Amino acid sequence: MLKARFGFEFDATIRRLLPFLFHPRVHPHALTLIGTAISLGAAADFAAGRFRRGAALAALGGIFDLTDGVVARAQGRVTRFGALLDSSLDRLVDVALLAALAIHYAGAGERLWAWVAAAALAGSVLTSYTKARAELWLRDFRGGLLERAERIVLLIAGGLLGAMPLALAAIALGSLVTAAQRILLAHRRLGSEPEEDNP
Repeated sequence: MLKARFGFEFDATIRRLLPFLFHPRVHPHALTLIGTAISLGAAADFAAGRFRRGAALAALGGIFDLTDGVVARAQGRVTRFGALLDSSLDRLVDVALLAALAIHYAGAGERLWAWVAAAALAGSVLTSYTKARAELWLRDFRGGLLERAERIVLLIAGGLLGAMPLALAAIALGSLVTAAQRILLAHRRLGSEPEEDNP
């Protein structure tokens, strides 16, 4: 939802605020890898209970994640491999952040929130999977309450504001609702079409 609403404005804003990123020597893949490394550092902080620092790192990593595509488009370096790399590392970051929180709460003896974090992780994976699977047959498949950008924003806000349990509960519920929405949307659009192959 956030990406669809602000996508075009965001491209122009990034070019104004961070013009140095658009130098020909700055490769979009490098930005993707840097952002992933920073976000994995955020996961380490979350696992250790350093929520505010982890949230700050997650925000910084998120900036790199958002700018790599902008830079790729500006430089004419948009490739299928770049999309694959970006999507794969996004999944890695999602799993790492939420698994780190589950580890933290389990280690602290807070089983309820460990299970909520696990539910958030399962829901996040499911939302990504349902979209990826539907896109095998549907060229333009969008929809759902809580996409990746919203989930990351909730984690950052939860860490900075000292409300991580609330953020995790919102992600868990929102992700499961989103997955259900996408399954229903795929059912409406695909109907009873037979499966031609099984990727």
